[in-house]
Amino acid sequence: MEETVRYAEATGLLGSVWLLVAIPLVSAAILLLLGRRADRWGHWLGVAAIGAAFVLGLSYFFQLRGLENKSVELSLWDFITVGDLRVDFGLLFDPLAAVFVLLITGVGFLIHLYAVEYMAHDAGRRRFFAYFNLFVAAMLLLVLGNNYVMLYFGWEGVGLASYLLISFWTDRPSAATAGKKAFLMNRVGDAGLAIGIFIMFATLGTTQYDEVFNGVSGLAGGTVLALGLLLLLGATGKSGQFPLQAWLPDAMEGPTPVSALIHAATMVTAGVYLIARSNPVFSANETLQLVVVSVGALTLLLGCIIGAAKDDIKRVLAWSTVSQIGYMFLGVGLGGAAYALAIVHLLAHGFFKANMFLGAGSVMHGMKDQVDIRRFGGLAKHMKITWITFMMGWLAIIGMFPFSGFFSKEPIIVAAFERDDWTAWLFGGAALLGAGLTAFYMTRLFVLTFHGPKRWTEDIDHPHESPALMTIPLILLAIGSVGAGFLLATSVPDWLTATAGLGGEAEEHEAVLSHTVITILSLLVTALGVGLAWTLFRNGTATTPQPAGVLVTAARRNLYTDAFNEAVFEKPGIFLTRALVYLDNRGVDGLVNGLAAGVGGGSGRLRRLQTGFVRSYATSILTGALLVVAAFLAVQAGWLA
Repeated sequence: MEETVRYAEATGLLGSVWLLVAIPLVSAAILLLLGRRADRWGHWLGVAAIGAAFVLGLSYFFQLRGLENKSVELSLWDFITVGDLRVDFGLLFDPLAAVFVLLITGVGFLIHLYAVEYMAHDAGRRRFFAYFNLFVAAMLLLVLGNNYVMLYFGWEGVGLASYLLISFWTDRPSAATAGKKAFLMNRVGDAGLAIGIFIMFATLGTTQYDEVFNGVSGLAGGTVLALGLLLLLGATGKSGQFPLQAWLPDAMEGPTPVSALIHAATMVTAGVYLIARSNPVFSANETLQLVVVSVGALTLLLGCIIGAAKDDIKRVLAWSTVSQIGYMFLGVGLGGAAYALAIVHLLAHGFFKANMFLGAGSVMHGMKDQVDIRRFGGLAKHMKITWITFMMGWLAIIGMFPFSGFFSKEPIIVAAFERDDWTAWLFGGAALLGAGLTAFYMTRLFVLTFHGPKRWTEDIDHPHESPALMTIPLILLAIGSVGAGFLLATSVPDWLTATAGLGGEAEEHEAVLSHTVITILSLLVTALGVGLAWTLFRNGTATTPQPAGVLVTAARRNLYTDAFNEAVFEKPGIFLTRALVYLDNRGVDGLVNGLAAGVGGGSGRLRRLQTGFVRSYATSILTGALLVVAAFLAVQAGWLA
């Protein structure tokens, strides 16, 4: 018999949990409304807002630990009340939300502090910190909402803030294009999430977490599968997983602190959070879990292979994020106790990925914004703090004992080998291969950047270490890269057991390999990857692309995934749009012109506006009618039964 999900009412200190969202949101509003009058001090207000949110998050965390029922709900007001639909503007603070709050505000604070110096000479620094605060506020609303509509509200806020930050340097065409690409690709995933929420209301009459989780067991298998696939589509968009991963590496066109915040503490973790939060849905259908595991395994290998062929320091790190999020999807797809393992890896990843992205920014700061690792080399002697801290992140991400990645990624590999059928070899083998590839391409990045002969361009005389305001966050994040994994792995799984469906004991299966053997194999393939990369790149590499084989050429072209997206998504979309325009011009044009003429005369410009408005309105009605008919036919055919 399934346990009923219930949340206690938030009282006392926890009754003010809304401040976590309000403080950075108000800070962003102040910085935007005051404009240039806040230029001299606005960045410090942005830093202080996130610092205050972190202190509050810690206090709420300790308050929650003292409660017997470690899940409290705060209802603020009725957000939407229409007929049978009632959406509460409320917040849920439970163990899962608490660890995300600490990650977002803790790592986010260090990134904000770093950005003060990094953006010191940028005329738009105050506006940058306004967008930065807005980003954090939206992410906090996403993880704190007590229903799927609140999650979607924060979800779209994160999408807006990411667009503003990725395209922050609007004078650069590449940045503007990257921002639009991120925005549009995320709209695909967001549409899936929105339709999934509609299905929840249509089948369960609610979008509240507890009511959805308690009612999902009564749904037909086809409905659960459709709902889960739509939620997964939303998750792949935000977390940059196949087939919606192409926007994430291009997001590197924004300032480096943006890259660090997106990859370590906010946007890309949203998809993992969505699946973890919705675990009663995903756990209710084995086919759905298999799809999630498959997406994770495919994406982690895809990210590794492409990352090995990139020469831009930030793009290598971006593809490593795609791969590491793949490990997290693999974990949440495995279900049971592996849900908690994925969250442990997510938290540990937040430390070492922020460390390396900010380290990359420090390298760029000392190398006049150059990003090509083929033209670095020998920087260990000139940037010792950056070198040492980046080394901690490198050792953590490749899973070397006793750094954090070993304690967070290796258990996911073990869990993959513990599946109860032949897929244990498939998914376990993919995770193990990914570990070796990660060691190879991350060692390539580290060696070409900090070791070997210097290959600098003529305009660089003497690379220099970054100021203290940039190196202090690096040092703190490096400490987390060393010790966070062990601390998280020994505490977070038990902590998450109070969250609906998370934690608990794994199902008993006869593993195809013992835990000890898997650990030894993982360390061996990691050592092999490190050794191979060190042998190949310790003396540097060619500074221009060289002719390569089929696999390297494909990796340089992102394994043709962009071509796949164009063929499967973009071209059919263009065809559909043109078809609708054709039907509009041929089928309803006369009606439109007649309606426009009936609205009245007026000037030519006004008439054109009237005609355009009515045409758009008529087309919207036609499209909406087609969608309603399609939904009706789907229900009648029993597709959602």
